[in-house]
Amino acid sequence: MRLLVRHAIRLLGQENRGGGGGEVALFWKGGIRLKATTGYLKLATASAQPLESEKQVLRNNSPLTDSFGRHHTYLRISLTERCNLRCDYCMPAEGVPLQPKSNLLTTEEILRLARIFVEQGVRKIRLTGGEPTVRRDIVEIVAQMKALPELEQVGITTNGLVLTRLLLPLQRAGLDSLNISLDTLKRDRFEKITRRKGWERVIAGIDLAVQLGYRPKVNCVLMRDFNEDEICDFVDFTRDRPVDVRFIEYMPFSGNKWHTERLISYKDTLQAIRQRWPDFEALPNGPNDTSKAYAVPGFKGQVGFITSMTEHFCGTCNRLRLTADGNIKVCLFGNKEFSLRDAMRNEGISEEQLVDLIGAAVQRKKKQHADAAPRLHHQYHFLYHPAHHSSKLQLQVRNCSQLTHVNAQGKAQMVDVGAKPSTTRIARAEATVLVGKHLTQLIAANELAKGDVLTVAQLAGIMGAKRTSELIPLCHNISLSSVKVQATLLRNEHSVRLEASVRCSGQTGVEMEALTAVSVAALTVYDMCKAVSHDICITNVRLLSKSGGKRDFQREESKEGAVQEVE
Repeated sequence: MRLLVRHAIRLLGQENRGGGGGEVALFWKGGIRLKATTGYLKLATASAQPLESEKQVLRNNSPLTDSFGRHHTYLRISLTERCNLRCDYCMPAEGVPLQPKSNLLTTEEILRLARIFVEQGVRKIRLTGGEPTVRRDIVEIVAQMKALPELEQVGITTNGLVLTRLLLPLQRAGLDSLNISLDTLKRDRFEKITRRKGWERVIAGIDLAVQLGYRPKVNCVLMRDFNEDEICDFVDFTRDRPVDVRFIEYMPFSGNKWHTERLISYKDTLQAIRQRWPDFEALPNGPNDTSKAYAVPGFKGQVGFITSMTEHFCGTCNRLRLTADGNIKVCLFGNKEFSLRDAMRNEGISEEQLVDLIGAAVQRKKKQHADAAPRLHHQYHFLYHPAHHSSKLQLQVRNCSQLTHVNAQGKAQMVDVGAKPSTTRIARAEATVLVGKHLTQLIAANELAKGDVLTVAQLAGIMGAKRTSELIPLCHNISLSSVKVQATLLRNEHSVRLEASVRCSGQTGVEMEALTAVSVAALTVYDMCKAVSHDICITNVRLLSKSGGKRDFQREESKEGAVQEVE
């Protein structure tokens, strides 16, 4: 039946599909209406065109419509973590550690998710990275996405290094638009910031795009003490080229620690331009545009301002993001991610359940990114917007509104830590595995068939700490700056002692990550030893200390075993 329905969609026209468990209607020309609820489909006659009110019902019931009524029709898909540049504000000269290939989405998985999102209402997909053109199958991916009946536009965001070689095949595959990242118009500065040569190739790629009929967007991140002296040069770049130069406010979040002194605001940039071109005028903008459009009269191109920091555009946001490892991000500033990869690779998950997971992620999108990270006004002062916080955890389970991990309807929720200050958080935990005399001898001699128990347990503990939010449902996805796991064989006690130390700079603690590290390490010891004996006991899993939060904790055992908590 599903194949029949999809074939009917291709033949009869545009699908407007809803989701989220409620009954919705799908309309086509030709007097046919397809009515759908979760788990079954019905055919019925209907008028040739849906009423505007019916379209609104479809949008409201769609899994891509969040709790604030924003309908998401734009998906950005990261094809890879790799990049052929080493921009100094993005990564160290030697690059960054990459995930194993098995962790990343395959081409088939990317295309499957693209199809699912399009069936739910996405109409524009932008391919990003890393650098998307480093994928050998980029042209094939574009071609197959363009074959999706309801998808209106496929674009890419690229650094432009290989456009002169790839753009013509991409255009033949159906590529509709391209954004080219370029932060400087000076060759020597380009080589300094990117640690690579290739400025001429990027400029040639922009010019080729124009020759092929594109109106490329040139994305320039403005940074104080780097390229602020080139603002007017970029505007002049639009004089004879039909390009859209877009100045992006530097977004100093997460890894670069809110270096707000580097931010150049939209208003400061506008003022600098109007000192040279007083008639620099505003242009009309679309309802979902992230860029404020301007132009110098008589110039072929235009200029846009993406005011991510000083004047956010969250109220009209219609964008979702899919990371290279298959996580859906509903906000660039948010740290909440949901793994669609893991769900897809679970044979017991149906496609309807996958759509439900996407809908659940969209429903958790915040009203604006200020709830997930500090915002700035144009004087660069921090504005910590009030986030929803309940009072101290109460034991009256029936009063759900007083429970930090339960909402007013009694459903589980994550605690909102958006208003907490970012501090250095450190936690230590330990666990003990009692293995007995014989296993102690085998571990010491490294004679177990599965290999070096202590080393593998240490690695497993580190991996476990990094995956805590995927294992513990209400834990936040935290960017960890350090994970150390120590496995020590205590021969006299016939045991393995495991200790983990975890560090991050963020708004929530890492005690769960430390406890997960020692727990996974302990289970790994068990797994590697169980072929010899099952008489193994995991014990004494506990937190040793945590610091950096509202309440610090230090386990200090007296002779009677009492534990002191430091307020």
